[in-house]
Amino acid sequence: MFQVDLSKAATLVAATILSIGATGAQAFDGGASFGAWRNPSQASAPVHQATLSTDLGRAVAPTRTLVEDPTGERPGTITVDTKNRYLYLSMEGGKAMRYDVGVGREGFAWSGRAYIGRRAEWPAWTPPPAMLKRRPDLPRSMEGGLDNPLGARAMYLYSNGRDTMFRIHGTNEPDTIGQAVSSGCIRLLNDDVVDLYSRIKVGAPVIVL
Repeated sequence: MFQVDLSKAATLVAATILSIGATGAQAFDGGASFGAWRNPSQASAPVHQATLSTDLGRAVAPTRTLVEDPTGERPGTITVDTKNRYLYLSMEGGKAMRYDVGVGREGFAWSGRAYIGRRAEWPAWTPPPAMLKRRPDLPRSMEGGLDNPLGARAMYLYSNGRDTMFRIHGTNEPDTIGQAVSSGCIRLLNDDVVDLYSRIKVGAPVIVL
């Protein structure tokens, strides 16, 4: 069963998020930091095949590294170490692919078990009412593209057949990788999330520590 461990103050926030629901590809980006939408007056950048992450025009190197698997989980399992800001994909032969990630900020951190219920390439983003109330300057919807807070790929976390509203996704803010700034989602560099996306299938188990 999926369980979320939150402070008492954040429980109402989590309940609000989990009650919202998602429609098609335009699901809530629980991981977008409030600064992710940089310029509401500009349309989303066009989708390109190249996904190399950039920060102020500078290329950002992928973080993925093949390591000895510290999780002990079966191959195909995703484990997120929120304390050390790593995501591990367990592989055959006791190995794991490790990626640097950004995680939920204080009050939005959680732990539990889920599974990949859906995947999307260049996903669209629709902020939920709770987020729009906090940030009325955000767009009501945004097509997929380089400016989209969900980045190049999104993997939607489900539990018991229901969308938990949490995601593993790319980012348009590569400088936030390794930090605790999101609303609970797990974010990777676009290069890394494309690699992870290519390695997992719908149904893959996810453990968030």
